[in-house]
Amino acid sequence: MNLAWISLAALIVAITLSMVTSVNVGVVSLAMAWLVGVYLGGMPVAKVIGGFPIDLLLNLIGVTLLFGMANENGTLGRVAARAVRACKGSAGVIPIMFFVIAVTLSSIGPGNIATTAIMAPMAMAVAMRAAIPPFLMALMVGNGAQAGALSRFAPTGIIVNTNMEAIGLGGHETQTYLNNLLAHIVVTFAAYFLFGGWKLFTRKRAAIEMAQSDQAGARSEVVEVEPFEWKHWLTVSVLATLVVAVIWLRAHVGMAALTGAAVLSLLGAANEKDAIRKMPWGVILMVCGVTVLIGVLAAQRGIDLFTDLLATIATPGTVTFMIALVTGAVSVYSSTSGVVLPAFLPTVPGLAARLGADPLSIAASMYVGGHLVDLSPLSTIGALCIAALPNENDGKRLFNQLLWWGLSMMVVGAAICWVLFR
Repeated sequence: MNLAWISLAALIVAITLSMVTSVNVGVVSLAMAWLVGVYLGGMPVAKVIGGFPIDLLLNLIGVTLLFGMANENGTLGRVAARAVRACKGSAGVIPIMFFVIAVTLSSIGPGNIATTAIMAPMAMAVAMRAAIPPFLMALMVGNGAQAGALSRFAPTGIIVNTNMEAIGLGGHETQTYLNNLLAHIVVTFAAYFLFGGWKLFTRKRAAIEMAQSDQAGARSEVVEVEPFEWKHWLTVSVLATLVVAVIWLRAHVGMAALTGAAVLSLLGAANEKDAIRKMPWGVILMVCGVTVLIGVLAAQRGIDLFTDLLATIATPGTVTFMIALVTGAVSVYSSTSGVVLPAFLPTVPGLAARLGADPLSIAASMYVGGHLVDLSPLSTIGALCIAALPNENDGKRLFNQLLWWGLSMMVVGAAICWVLFR
């Protein structure tokens, strides 16, 4: 029992560090896994190292590299710009279009963070010209990226599905994606119309013209739409092939993505060196390190202890609400994909057994509750939206609005999970 408490304490330290410091928790987790597992738990070093998630690592590297190359060569930006241009004139439609674009991009592979980084500067520039409140635009772009985050191609979706498979809940990739998508659609559009989005539809025309005339008489565009070249068509073809191969041929996501990246590199369609430098290595290391620590935790019965503690705060009727509330509270200050979900998802089978609840409902409450709060400015998604503001003077107001949003989503998200998954 002492070792169980010690291993659980190591996990709590890792989660706390992720909330209050900028230290990469993956490095700390690997160190604690070695110390606790080998020197306190008597585990062979090979068993501790054996918990390193090679398959997850390959998936994350393949997907982030391929879509990094697609972003680096301008393909994703060109696709997004054409979609924005299609909704010219209607101020009410513009934020909705950004939501749709963000969902689509995030779903096909870049994931929530990369999609927000691509879309936020464009979205905020358009919002300024169309007199759309920055909070509404951030709401649609950030939550749109979050809505598509759990597809089987996206990095966070890969993390969640890998953990689900490890606890015996594999084969529910589509349901996992749709659960998260539905929750974000409900929350986002309710908030959009509640906080003034409906007023945008009362305008006859938006204060934006996609083609403006400058003082010299030349034509310039708020959203520059650049022409497609051969390398962009090739990149789109490779991405489409990846989707087909994974869905219909059940190809390995990581290896298929790496093969696509190799094709683009060999044919000179993208610079893999720039894409490799920009890959989220910190997040990848964080996820893998925490996963190794969770393996040690399971071996020392710390997971059972963690599960018992979570079970004490819930009943069969309230488990989805309470678990979503807890994961949401931690996710406001910590990494949802890198720390929270790898730490909480392994407790699902034990919680379901102790409380007599549906394990899929508990898992859904964890990943949905954790993601609904991630528009907070303390998270990467919210911070990217604030950083993209053309006018820095609006930053403080948007920070406060997004902080209020993130904190309120702890309770609202928990209530939504209770309604959807009880």
